[in-house]
Amino acid sequence: MIIDSIKNGIVIDHIRAGRSMELYNLLHLDRLKCSVAIIKNAPSEKMGRKDIIKIDEELSVDLDMLGYIDPGATVNIIRDGVLVEKRHLELPEQVENVIFCKNPRCIVTAEREIPHIFRLANREQGIYRCIYCDTEGKRNEEE
Repeated sequence: MIIDSIKNGIVIDHIRAGRSMELYNLLHLDRLKCSVAIIKNAPSEKMGRKDIIKIDEELSVDLDMLGYIDPGATVNIIRDGVLVEKRHLELPEQVENVIFCKNPRCIVTAEREIPHIFRLANREQGIYRCIYCDTEGKRNEEE
């Protein structure tokens, strides 16, 4: 399989195998007018299998959201066909509107315009807690 290199854009690499479509949807990449390549289950010495997303356009991506979804991923910035920056993602200290509080007594349930903000409570276990009610936040997707 041949996938062309990109001249200016972003490569999200080292995505856990099977997670690329989740990132594609969360980043709303379907709205872009540029080329977007999704490579699923690519062989990887480090991970066994991995996914890769290549975006043929420079754009701002939410690194906190990406770090929450897949803390082992890397974001590579390409300009004029050359790698100019490589960011290694990790669990962010705080996420906004990525996890949604399920506590019916939380203020975000009654006040819809308040953002859902969760802070990292335990880095080793990846546990986040709502800043308003201290409820543990979890994603619905399988890990």
